[in-house]
Amino acid sequence: MPGENKIKKQIVSLALGCLVFAAQAQQAPDGADAQARIVKPLLRDTLRLNVYADNWFVLYINGKLVAVDPIDFLPHNVVSVDILPEYPMTIAVMAKDNADPATGLEYGDHIGDGGFILKFSDGTVTDARWRARAFFKGPLQRDTRHPKVLHEAIPANWFAVDFDDSTWPFAQEFDTRRVGPKEAFYTADFSGARFIWSADLDLDNTVIFRTRIDKPGWRARWNTRPDLDISGAPLR
Repeated sequence: MPGENKIKKQIVSLALGCLVFAAQAQQAPDGADAQARIVKPLLRDTLRLNVYADNWFVLYINGKLVAVDPIDFLPHNVVSVDILPEYPMTIAVMAKDNADPATGLEYGDHIGDGGFILKFSDGTVTDARWRARAFFKGPLQRDTRHPKVLHEAIPANWFAVDFDDSTWPFAQEFDTRRVGPKEAFYTADFSGARFIWSADLDLDNTVIFRTRIDKPGWRARWNTRPDLDISGAPLR
């Protein structure tokens, strides 16, 4: 009968609808379940980074700006920040000694000296395994009466993970007494780290350092990822 057929069709349609709803419920967890699967990083997942530079530095990790020395000259200071690690970790640093771009001198007629040291709380430190290249030298031949300098163009992507530094020389290590760090240095933990620079601590005024830290088998405890993109900041 027409009435019975109509009822049967409605029953079949309702049953199919229930099956589809049940399948969707199994495939997509509700909001509460989805939120339960999000694992956010905590402060205990971070590393403490201590940096001392004579005189100034800017530091990138995996292409992202992490720290900038807020004091470009004096007094000498230590910069300490918390960073969220992600291995492999490519560290790139530009360090500058106080030097007139035209003469390479400081205080009018003096030759200064540089120095850079870094330590992460995971044991990562500066040493002779880092790459280092100078891009501003002077005064050439230590001539303070007729000073001349040499400037080389700094690569636009010197901080990038895929930048090729394989032909750069390794950093030179310098004794703490040779660098002569000021009081702030002794207030922070730099145990195991070495002061580094390029070949000439006195005449090399702008130096870029790079290294890559691997940690085989490392996996992040958290599963969240940022939606914003700060790679290359503040250049874009």
